[in-house]
Amino acid sequence: MPAAPKTTDAEIVRAARKLVEARGQDGFSMNDVAAAVGIRAPSLYGRFADRAALLAAVELEVWRALERAIARAPRSPDPLETLMAQCRAYRAFAKAHPESYALVYDANAERTEEGMRARAAALAPTMPAFAALVGEHDALLAARTLVPFLHGFVSMDLSGAFRLGGRLDQAFEHGVRTILSGLGGIHARRARRRG
Repeated sequence: MPAAPKTTDAEIVRAARKLVEARGQDGFSMNDVAAAVGIRAPSLYGRFADRAALLAAVELEVWRALERAIARAPRSPDPLETLMAQCRAYRAFAKAHPESYALVYDANAERTEEGMRARAAALAPTMPAFAALVGEHDALLAARTLVPFLHGFVSMDLSGAFRLGGRLDQAFEHGVRTILSGLGGIHARRARRRG
């Protein structure tokens, strides 16, 4: 009977994510991850082909964690307010996990079916509110309009790129509300024209 494994893939991914947060995605080796879970590096390579494969697994876990954070945001009968809360949750998640958040839109990450499913799942908690705001047909379009603002703002915030002073929280709220109000207004005008 084979010996029970000393660790699981999930424990390895969690350890790698902790190292990403502590040192950045380029600041650790497979040996560091193996040591963190109490195994030798050859055993790690038996589970993950290389460092890129392990980082891909960490990226998937980050998407899942982001999904959970967005799903926990308070909901309101007003879809705009629900989306505002979800955007705040997105920003709070990125600020709490800046190094692993950097994996979310890493242009060098391999494109996989599993990755596409994880991205869609992370967006799923927002889709009912987007559909209520702009209609089912335009919900994904609206999400694709808002997400670049979110990522750009959060990335600039995390890197300290806002250097002109002012209140960043207020700027974030203003930006999100302006985009969502504009999207909702366009939908309302189209509905009136059709009606």
